[in-house]
Formats: sequence, C-alpha cells, structure tokens
Amino acid sequence: MESHAKVLGHPLHQQLIPFPLGLLGTALAFDLIDALGGSEALGQAAHYMIAAGVLTGLLAAVPGAIDWLNIPDGTRAKRIGMIHGLGNVAIVVLFAIAWLARRDDAADPGALILALEVIAVLGAVGTGWLGGELVDRLAVGVDRGAHLDAPSSLSGRSARELSPR
Repeated sequence: MESHAKVLGHPLHQQLIPFPLGLLGTALAFDLIDALGGSEALGQAAHYMIAAGVLTGLLAAVPGAIDWLNIPDGTRAKRIGMIHGLGNVAIVVLFAIAWLARRDDAADPGALILALEVIAVLGAVGTGWLGGELVDRLAVGVDRGAHLDAPSSLSGRSARELSPR
C-alpha cells in the first residue's frame, strides 16, 4: 500500500520520525548523564529537547494518521498501525508530562520524571519495531512498483517502468 502523504516521492511520516526519536532519546541520555553527576546544562538542554521532540512527534503523527486511515479495515496492518499510533501518542504524552513536571526546574528532572522518560523510550523501541513491521513486513508506505532497479523518485518516472530482473 503506497503512502498517501508523500514528499518528493517518499512517505512523509518516515521522513519526520527521526526527529522526535532522536530528540527524545537524546533528552533521556542527557538527563541520565546529568543525574550521574554530569553538567546541569545537559538537564536544561534535555528540557528543550523534550519540547522539540513532543512538537515534532505530533507533526510526524499527522502523515502517519493519514496513511493509517487508508489501510483497509480488517487487516493485520490496520491493527498493527493502530497499536503503533496509539503507542506513540502515549509516548508523546509521557514526555509532555515529564516536560511540564520540570518546568520550574528544567535542569533537575528527579527520579519520577527519569522513570517516565525511560518507560517512554522503551515504549518507542517497541512502537519503532511495529513501524518496521508495517513497512518491512506488511509493505505499508511502499511504492507498488518497488524493485531493486526502480528509477529515482525524483526522475518523475514510475517505479513500474522498469520491470524487476
């Protein structure tokens, strides 16, 4: 099933997800380093990274939802996509709570907030695996004519023009 939200021939959701994943994962890493005696500047940077990660996570959800709405009902892909999407919403909510809870002291998240961040990042590993299942196993977002010698999406030619060998 081809993506319904594309930019330059590629699914927009897949182009956007590295931002929240990288920002939120790095925020946790910075907070852990800070908690283990590192610089408070890392804790402050993590606070801003969480805000950016939440915003970009919400942005990445839009084309993901568009693609999910176009998956046929009653399919395994529709069920996996729902779990993937709802899981990612939960992850964004956990990080939003972590961000709000530390707004008065951005550099010091505390143990409870660190626990929320760890749970959220572990959840992201799971939802990321589900996203891989959708693309790699169930071909969601994959061009119908995809093959090893397909022309570039920038060429303006269909991937179906050259048949696979």
